[in-house]
Amino acid sequence: MGRKLVPVKLDSYKPLREIVFESLREAIINGVLEPGERLMEIQLAEEMGVSRTPVREAIRKLELENFVVMIPRKGAYVAGVSHKDVADVFEIRSALEGLAAGLAAERATDQEIEEMERFLLYYEGQEMSLDQMVDSDTGFHALVYKASRNERLIQILANLREQIQRFRATSLSVPGRLKNAIDEHRSIVEALARHDVEEAQTLAMAHIVTAENVMFEALRLSKEQGDSKEDSEANSEKE
Repeated sequence: MGRKLVPVKLDSYKPLREIVFESLREAIINGVLEPGERLMEIQLAEEMGVSRTPVREAIRKLELENFVVMIPRKGAYVAGVSHKDVADVFEIRSALEGLAAGLAAERATDQEIEEMERFLLYYEGQEMSLDQMVDSDTGFHALVYKASRNERLIQILANLREQIQRFRATSLSVPGRLKNAIDEHRSIVEALARHDVEEAQTLAMAHIVTAENVMFEALRLSKEQGDSKEDSEANSEKE
């Protein structure tokens, strides 16, 4: 584990098992707990300042949401992200984002357009942590969803959110991606302001395709670095 987890805050109305579950899920999404890493109940409980029971319950729930895989006689491990996992999620997201943007182009009010513009101006040029980058990207898309006026669509996107967040963190960690994403967001807002449905759909879908390509490149570089590290360690052992 590259970084330690922080103790959970117990001043919440939520059950402890839910707090632990959300903390572990966030740690996986943000890369604190890395793909392939073994989840040791005792260690996690100590770092989070809780007993093993809520950790065990959280791990079981994470398995149901495909964040964790259980290997017989070995234990729980953070699930890896395969090429197909990424392709499947982005394929769905591209279609849904295009639909949301098209509906928003038809239905967004002047006030909502102005809110999106202010949102982009606030984040433009700021130095942000990875968590803040993810929050800013999530926040912009939420404004577009709201302007679509389609509650069913918003709910479907909300259900997909946790899988999207995991990929967002990887994509936005690539240098220069945040600035490009904000530029792409601005083009979408301009199309919404013109109420150009077709252009809004096209730009929204292109934005997701670009994010997917960046994600694949980040995964490729990560794999190369991992392979290089393994080769280096193997050579050191031979020497």
